[in-house]
Amino acid sequence: MIDVEPLDAAPSAAPAFAPLPAGADKTTLKSETRRIPIPPHRMTPLKKDWINIFGPLTEILSLQVRMNVQRKCVEIRTSKATKDIGAIQKGADFCRAYALGFDVNDAIALLRLDDLYLDSFEIKDVKTLHGDHLSRAIGRIAGQDGKTKFTIENASRTRIVLADTKIHIMGSFQNIKVARDAIVSLILGSPPGKVYAGLRTVSSRMRQRAL
Repeated sequence: MIDVEPLDAAPSAAPAFAPLPAGADKTTLKSETRRIPIPPHRMTPLKKDWINIFGPLTEILSLQVRMNVQRKCVEIRTSKATKDIGAIQKGADFCRAYALGFDVNDAIALLRLDDLYLDSFEIKDVKTLHGDHLSRAIGRIAGQDGKTKFTIENASRTRIVLADTKIHIMGSFQNIKVARDAIVSLILGSPPGKVYAGLRTVSSRMRQRAL
């Protein structure tokens, strides 16, 4: 038989904390800083659109912003006026969207709406193409005068940027999937007419769900 010592200690009562000093209930958060790198070819457009960029960041999100020309980046940080805890993440996504090549008016939607995201992939992630085959795949995605790209954008309610072999899509999760599927079909060699038919079917389903 194993001898078990009797437990004399009574169950612990509620802990007693010392009173807090006055004003301690206010949580003081440290200012958080983000640095968003800007590609060299986007620095000149950034300088032209700077008024339209720092305005929404300071007015909508109450962030502090500055352009660091030497480091080729945009620096944002929170301040005492910043109320939303996710404001700096929204601001970083906004600046990153502009750095990827999206228009300022399109990127502002990232600040106003919560369910918008950015998705990026390369053509070689879908299929390894070289030379003229790669050029033809990019041409199929863009279309004559950009018609195919605009059609995909309007049907899927997204915004698309073609940067050489990289493709950037901005939109909601479901809409990004629709646009990505259409672009992948074009990369794999599907004719634009077949992709248009699939987009028409998907857009009609989306309209029926919205009703």
